[in-house]
Amino acid sequence: MQRPLLYFWIIALILLIHPHHALAQKKIRKMTLEEATSLAKDRSIQALIAKQQFRVSYLTYKDFRKSYLPQLIASGTLPDYQRSIQLYLNPDGTKSYIPQQYINYLGNIRLNQEIGFSGGSISLNTGLQRTDNLVNPISTSYLSTPVNIQYTQPIFVGNPYKWNRKIQPLEYDQAKRKYLEAIEDINITTTNYFFAVLEAQVQKKIAETNYRNYDTLYKITQGRFQLGKIPQNQLLLYELSLLKAKLSTEDAMFALSDAQFVLRSFLRLPESDSIVILPPVNISFFTVNPFKAIDEAFANTSPADDFKLQLMKADMNVYLAKMSGRFDADLTAILGYNQTASNLTDVYKGSQDLEEVTLHINLPIVDWGVARGKIKISEYNRDIVKNQVEQGIIDFRQSIYRNVMKFNMQQNQLQIAAKADTVAKKSYQITQDRYMIGKISDFQELYTAQTEADNSENAFFTALQSYWQQYYNMRKSTLFDFENKTLLQFNIRDINP
Repeated sequence: MQRPLLYFWIIALILLIHPHHALAQKKIRKMTLEEATSLAKDRSIQALIAKQQFRVSYLTYKDFRKSYLPQLIASGTLPDYQRSIQLYLNPDGTKSYIPQQYINYLGNIRLNQEIGFSGGSISLNTGLQRTDNLVNPISTSYLSTPVNIQYTQPIFVGNPYKWNRKIQPLEYDQAKRKYLEAIEDINITTTNYFFAVLEAQVQKKIAETNYRNYDTLYKITQGRFQLGKIPQNQLLLYELSLLKAKLSTEDAMFALSDAQFVLRSFLRLPESDSIVILPPVNISFFTVNPFKAIDEAFANTSPADDFKLQLMKADMNVYLAKMSGRFDADLTAILGYNQTASNLTDVYKGSQDLEEVTLHINLPIVDWGVARGKIKISEYNRDIVKNQVEQGIIDFRQSIYRNVMKFNMQQNQLQIAAKADTVAKKSYQITQDRYMIGKISDFQELYTAQTEADNSENAFFTALQSYWQQYYNMRKSTLFDFENKTLLQFNIRDINP
């Protein structure tokens, strides 16, 4: 036999005799809810998406702020070639058509500053133009603008800058709050996946315990049947319960593996990690004032910002509709120097004053009511937005109030569930002990006690999950930590390094 083939059969034989060695690399990872949420905020895809979305909003706001800074712009035409017949005014006042063929070269540098409060702009300009006449007599001329100052001001025209100075900072604040809300959404999602694993763990433990108990009871029942103390149908009932318990154990093992896979995938952990959940039962209970929560929600959250933005944008649309399509004017004033010469050396000598004032007006005479119609449409839309916001505020207040009241109920419900679990387990233990010593022989009584114990344990962990869901939901809906009495915040440098 060849040596490689021999090695293969030896390894295969070892794996067949000791299959557990193949799983020896599986890592057991014990996890608390705090650890799970911390991992999710750092590693989950949802957290990465939330960070990227905030970065987009952050850069958008920075670009808006930069748009109010001076802009240095270079422009040019290199070249502009034209060949045509054009109308020419002769020195004696007559007109004639003459052929033209020339090349223009133009370079300009402009330092421009937008003026937000007025909607105008002011710029400092310098430029140089060269024209090569290609028709006899061939010649070259230069036109210089050493410096000029230009101011442009729209008059009776809507000024979007004035509104953007209000809207953009509010949208940036809303983006920060949406990021915090996204983090709390991640906490809620993590809690659901965390408790799905915990529930599967509990179900597996219950199934394994029930299987062991039914195996013991079945053996005891077999002995009693052989002694003629119980009928065969009761023995068959225990045998059937034992088989069901075996199936439940296998189902619970699969459900636990599936729930662990989902949590591992969400937290982006290695597939080799086997997660063991530690129940978050150490809780510092506290009560929240619903009216304090409502105040914090309106002060801190993105829905409250959205109400303001909707109203502000509706008012802006009405303003712009009233200012557009009617009497418009643009005032442009230029003050500086320029000079012309046939050579580059002389074009900057003895510059002449440059003064220019232009007032351009636009006055629609007949527009068939289009401008007035746009104003009415924007006003109607504003009324619709106001009504929607009013209803939204009412619903928002009610939602916060309901969330707080549900949270405040959790302490009592969790304590009742814990007490019920203790009582049901004790009742089952007593019933089981009585069966063991022959005090009872009714299978239905034992089965009922066992079912109540299982249901009560499940109910306790369901109540525990509900507490943490409501806890994080209240944090999301108010962006306030009522346990530590502080606002939820984050460091922007952690997201934009």
